[in-house]
Amino acid sequence: MIGAGGHAKVGISTARALGYTVAAIYDDDPAKWGKQLMGVPIVGGIQQAIKDFKNFTGAIVAIGDNRTRRQITSCLDGLPWLTLIHPYAWVDPTAQIGAGSLVCAGAVVQAETYIGSHGIINTSASVDHDCVLGDFVHVAPGARLAGGVQVGEGTLLGVGCSVLPNRKIGAWSVIGAGAVVVDDIPEGVIVAGVPARIVREVNHG
Repeated sequence: MIGAGGHAKVGISTARALGYTVAAIYDDDPAKWGKQLMGVPIVGGIQQAIKDFKNFTGAIVAIGDNRTRRQITSCLDGLPWLTLIHPYAWVDPTAQIGAGSLVCAGAVVQAETYIGSHGIINTSASVDHDCVLGDFVHVAPGARLAGGVQVGEGTLLGVGCSVLPNRKIGAWSVIGAGAVVVDDIPEGVIVAGVPARIVREVNHG
């Protein structure tokens, strides 16, 4: 498990529910080394993970921030990435989930939907039919995407937001908690409100 923050607890819980033994956690904060998270030892930094990967079935970056997750995975090309789908999630057999992605308890991914690599479909989030989500997208707890939604790489869809059918959301944008997306959203912006409106621009990727 890469990362020793709060989201790692969800990753550990999901892995254990699937029957995996989580052997070690890696984090670049030396203050955490030698400690434990949910009974799992934090053994060192990310470079140590590269040395140790041959001992493991696979790895996952359990960090909620999309840019950080992308940065870390770009340094760890040699690791065998797991795709973790909680047994209490429901994923249609026709859906595709990319390597390194995490689908949490209570989440729903409907027919013919595509989730890119290292994505997060968080607790009780819902992604309906024919959606296409790029790499490093995070759908936060309780967020709801109707059918045919397209989401660019690295976008965060905040807690409890809703996206109407067939809308397009650009890469590296942020959809605020509780927002309702009724129009297409460009790249690199933060939107909030009902209906969602642009609050400000952010740096692309």
